[in-house]
Amino acid sequence: MEFFLEISLNSIGFLVGIIIGTISYIGFKNTASPTLFRLSIAFFAIGIGFGILAVGFILDDMIFETGDINTGISMLGITSQVVGYWFIAFSHTIKTFFPKSRYFRSIGALPLFLVSFGYVETILRAVSFILLVYGAIETMISYAQGRKKTTLFVAIGLGLLGFGEFIGWYSFVFPETILYVVSIVIKISGLISVGIPVSKIPLRKISFDENL
Repeated sequence: MEFFLEISLNSIGFLVGIIIGTISYIGFKNTASPTLFRLSIAFFAIGIGFGILAVGFILDDMIFETGDINTGISMLGITSQVVGYWFIAFSHTIKTFFPKSRYFRSIGALPLFLVSFGYVETILRAVSFILLVYGAIETMISYAQGRKKTTLFVAIGLGLLGFGEFIGWYSFVFPETILYVVSIVIKISGLISVGIPVSKIPLRKISFDENL
């Protein structure tokens, strides 16, 4: 039953990420916005990460039968999600949400230097958490200054994604609990919240009155 929930929720996360990524890409094609292009990469990466994890659980349930997802597959899925989080939190053109910070931008390179193979998953989750919490705090500051609802949705979404990663870390430490399922539900909710502003983009090409 637990495996079924994990497969189902990761599959839902995959669909949500791909759908929002597709909307972002359509918006990019119609508006030529670099921000939307980067967001499409972010949501596709996060969605694919969920999909990889879902496939990992399916393979274990049907073939490996070890009772847990393969470590390599798990790290691949989490890495894909980290890439997506990085694009959301630190994309150069989303500076209306996130001011420049060389210190926090350098965090993305830490895994290349500090990784010990046995702790890759823990480090990736830690990097995700740091990226998302920083993004959520800076976005809340931006919301306090501008009071834009879209900014609030992004802040809430990043906060939920960060909280989901935190719960996910605890599920890694205590694998026999329901924490992993809870973390996926929270992350999907955060993904939807971040995607709400994207849903407001034009889905048709912008046309101009020739008489203007």
